[in-house]
Amino acid sequence: MPHDNGHAHIDPASGDRRVSIAIWANALLTVAQIVGGILSGSLALIADALHNFSDMASLVIAFAARKIARRPADGRMTFGYGRIEVVAALINYTTLILVGFYLIYEGGMRMIEPTEVAGWTVVILGSVALAVDTLTALLTYSMQKGSVNIRALFLHNLSDALASVAVIIGGSLILLYNMWWVDPAITIGIALYLLYLAFTEIGKPIRILMLGSPPDIDNDAVVAAIREVDGVHDVHHVHLWQMQENDAALDCHVVTADGASGERIKAAVKARLAEKFGIQHSTLELEDLGNAHDGAQLYGHEETR
Repeated sequence: MPHDNGHAHIDPASGDRRVSIAIWANALLTVAQIVGGILSGSLALIADALHNFSDMASLVIAFAARKIARRPADGRMTFGYGRIEVVAALINYTTLILVGFYLIYEGGMRMIEPTEVAGWTVVILGSVALAVDTLTALLTYSMQKGSVNIRALFLHNLSDALASVAVIIGGSLILLYNMWWVDPAITIGIALYLLYLAFTEIGKPIRILMLGSPPDIDNDAVVAAIREVDGVHDVHHVHLWQMQENDAALDCHVVTADGASGERIKAAVKARLAEKFGIQHSTLELEDLGNAHDGAQLYGHEETR
């Protein structure tokens, strides 16, 4: 069975329209929440606004990355521009982490020096934010399944929606029970949740940029499949990586048995890699058994110092 990532394929123009709508919705919401947070004295509302601002910035970065990623390969970028979306995802997760730590600091300071909060303003703007966050999450839901870039956006907006629910609850408790400490407590809770999301997701773009092997492909199974091809004696210096988020690639040295046809073996290996693992890009260096690299390591190359 070929390797299948189960990715949703969205028309690029349709996807761009969705991201554009999300950008404008988050921009208007951010302005409203900052003004409302300042007027009401609600740190939780300002925290939610900062999170929305980071979402808006993330959307702009993602939008630009989507446009750039569609450029064809050229002499400057021979592998193409697809990895720009991975870079965008890493930037967005890093921003989320910075915002999270800042909110913990602000929440702690407000715990020490509490201020009065206008509950009704918090509840009203929190409700508007919930509507916008839900809309944005819905716009990006079907797109995020095949893109680490859009997944970062989706998680931003999903966490925003949950944060807005928390802000509404906090405003209600202030109105009903005069519980001023709830506002900074919710702020810290939102921040901890942001950090949890960011730290659990940031590893994927880092792994791709570090040329790590695809997490959903068994390296040893790939090696075994190559060795099973008729005429292959052994394989070494194997490199597995992701050229782009959803494009696995391989290069390796294949040792051929005496008298075996190199071109036939190459075609058979490439066909097996594509069929069993979805690896469409492979570079194979063939070595005759009599001239094979002696004592070569299976993965990577020996370092020379």
